[in-house]
Amino acid sequence: MLSNPKTKYQPYPLVEMSQRQWPSRSLSQAPVWLSTDLRDGNQALFEPMNRERKLRLFHELVRLGFKEIEVGFPSASQTDYDIVRHLIDERLIPDDVTPMVITQLREDLIRTTVQSLQGARRAIIHFYNAVAPAWREIVFGMQVPEIIAMVEQHIALLRELTDAQPETEWVLQYSPETFCMAELDVSLAVCNAAIRAWDAGPERPMIINLPTTVEVSTANVFADQIEWMDQRLERREHIVLSVHPHNDRGTGVACAEQALLAGAQRVEGCLFGNGERSGNLDIVTLALNLYTQGIPPGLDFSDIAAVARIAEECTALPIHPRHPYVGDLVFTAFSGSHQDAIAKGFAAQKPDAPWRVPYLPIDPKDLGRTYDSIVRVNSQSGKGGISYLLERDHGVLMPRRMQVEFSAVVQKKADASEAELSSEALWQLFAQTYLATDAGPWRYLGHELQASARGQGIALRLAAPDGTARELQGQGHGPVEAAVDALNQVLPAVLRIDHYEERSLGTGAHAQALAIVEAALPGVAGTRFGAGRDANIVTASIQAVLQAANRLQQSMV
Repeated sequence: MLSNPKTKYQPYPLVEMSQRQWPSRSLSQAPVWLSTDLRDGNQALFEPMNRERKLRLFHELVRLGFKEIEVGFPSASQTDYDIVRHLIDERLIPDDVTPMVITQLREDLIRTTVQSLQGARRAIIHFYNAVAPAWREIVFGMQVPEIIAMVEQHIALLRELTDAQPETEWVLQYSPETFCMAELDVSLAVCNAAIRAWDAGPERPMIINLPTTVEVSTANVFADQIEWMDQRLERREHIVLSVHPHNDRGTGVACAEQALLAGAQRVEGCLFGNGERSGNLDIVTLALNLYTQGIPPGLDFSDIAAVARIAEECTALPIHPRHPYVGDLVFTAFSGSHQDAIAKGFAAQKPDAPWRVPYLPIDPKDLGRTYDSIVRVNSQSGKGGISYLLERDHGVLMPRRMQVEFSAVVQKKADASEAELSSEALWQLFAQTYLATDAGPWRYLGHELQASARGQGIALRLAAPDGTARELQGQGHGPVEAAVDALNQVLPAVLRIDHYEERSLGTGAHAQALAIVEAALPGVAGTRFGAGRDANIVTASIQAVLQAANRLQQSMV
């Protein structure tokens, strides 16, 4: 039994406001976005990102359109320090992108932080310290005047250090950590002290960032807190008011949306809500929520699957299949009534009319998704168990996204035959779709591997669409990459491999290898899978790449 919540927990008090304005407002523009994937999100990983993965994710964030990116905690991590220096020294930060780094209020950490940013065109230094009663009394044993004096002292040091480097445009961000649990008059006093100490003004930009360090109330209470601060902060016209919601109550997105109504101009979060405990604000969800309301988010999520794959690879965290907008199953309906309504919606939808398809709040094609898997069968529909039968009877364990794709193929076949498909029929359909080496514009004839400057070379022999034999040369770090390099010489665009895995079909000396590849081709919405089966795993892998490329080419016709 749960303990009695009335005696153990106290509801967070409401904010006394007689004329709150935010409930009657509506959003009309996107906020300034700050990605904290590389710092706050990175700290929450089982295994923090190494240099290569951090740099890869940084470049992806830039491509998506982020203009402010928190790149790390250089005074606490040598890896972060080295990455900050690498970005600056190699001039990898575009002129319209501002890096941000965070530090605690300690002189040695502040000096290291400023040093890490030497030579940057523009930089944000993020100061933070906790101000809520539990932290003041239990963690630090400090009174409010002592906290204010500490903030003023360390901002004065920061001014001294940054004034000595006028070639950089310095921005201070101050966060009263645990703001959502602190007394509002205390938060206001500390923030105003920080504003005065920095001397915020037209030539000294400043950000006040108000976090829900731990969510403790409903989203409307946080909105009241933001509006209360918005009305009382000194030099408000020179302050960018920012919020950093966490998700302990599962309402991080709601907190951000209502905070924007209450006067916030900027939000901090991670692409898919990664962060300590239940995570940070999910920026993808908030941005696409705005998009569905007719507000351009200013971030490019037109190929959301590719963004998701990069995030998964860099963080080693999977994205839930029911994640809003992004999950592999989020545009898939199993219910018969849903399927019927969606089908009727597609039939009625006109190309130039506002989007009005039941159960689909956004057009999947806007996100680079396809319509292929939206209506799909399962055991409740009478044609299910596809994946189960293929695995049980044929040893084929399909990746989740391949299951979604193949179920649409099965549905089409089942509808045409108006009959149940047996396990053997499913296998034949699988082989015809993914394994047929004699189908498609390019047919596999053989290959030879050789050494190359990049590690692996290949001579790939194919039958061309006109029936002639062609030999293509390629190289890469392994046979799959080399095969892709060879194929790109004859494909209409550059093939991208999003996923690769290999499995064994059967056991013993006669077992064969099954390779599965997920690939994408510019000009084709979504991805396609290909598979290869052979006693040699390299041969199976090359055949899988070719099959995926053939299927993508056929989709372009």
